[in-house]
Amino acid sequence: MNCGRAAALSLLVGASTACSFAPAYKTPASAPPASAFKRIFKDSNLDLLEARVGDANQDLKAAFARLQQARAATRVARADLFPALTTGSSATRSRTSMNSPRFPASARAIDNDFNVQADLSYELDVWGRVRNALSSARASEQANAADLASLDLAIRAELATDYFTLRAQDAEQILLDQTVEDYILSLRLTQNLYNGGGAALFDVVQAQAQLETARTQSADIRLQRAQSEHAIAVLVGENPSEFHLAPNPLSTNEAPPAIDAGLPSALLERRPDVAGAERRVAAANAQIGVARPASSTDGASPGAVR
Repeated sequence: MNCGRAAALSLLVGASTACSFAPAYKTPASAPPASAFKRIFKDSNLDLLEARVGDANQDLKAAFARLQQARAATRVARADLFPALTTGSSATRSRTSMNSPRFPASARAIDNDFNVQADLSYELDVWGRVRNALSSARASEQANAADLASLDLAIRAELATDYFTLRAQDAEQILLDQTVEDYILSLRLTQNLYNGGGAALFDVVQAQAQLETARTQSADIRLQRAQSEHAIAVLVGENPSEFHLAPNPLSTNEAPPAIDAGLPSALLERRPDVAGAERRVAAANAQIGVARPASSTDGASPGAVR
């Protein structure tokens, strides 16, 4: 009995200290990001719009669903580390006909048969296949989380771009409307001069052309603003026909946020797309440890890694 326990213990220890065929991989070191981020644009309207992106955008919901799928795959891979117990049961009820030669004279003619089956299996992870498969699944899950963060960052950046584009169009609209008013006065003055013989007909035609050009530009900027407003509506999950932002022109006194020129290049590792690419490299590296034992089909020992 003691020998059996010792053998089982040695097998478990051997499995826990089994070798791995995956190449050594080291995750690049990167300092964690700050626990809080400042709203550097200091625009309350933009902050309210940004808060609505996460709950409304369908692309983010699809990316989150893919992350949930990757988490489920990790749980499936982790299950292979533990013994698998399969159970089954069946029940059979039979009755012997009274006209049968085997009909019992004294016993009951109805028979009940109940069966219960159980199958316990466990794979000793001697060559690290299960552990490497789990490591690959975890890295893929982290890559999907980075994809979600990257998409979230891209959508929020697009929202900020559209928002400030709209504000710039509001400022341009004011300038063009004022230009139209000035050209109306200029045309009226030129027309009076022409009626009094102080200006040529060409001057009147030129003033009229300038006015129509300004009116066209004013109408065009209104169309562009509507397009920017519709783009914002789509990002925040609103019906474009019912979404409206009040004009809020950019002021010449508003300066863009300062950017520190001394930021270290190691900050690139915090970018979600870079982090996702690194996690996919880690997943592929772990898959090597899954594939190498399976590729040893030439009779050589799995430990003979080429």
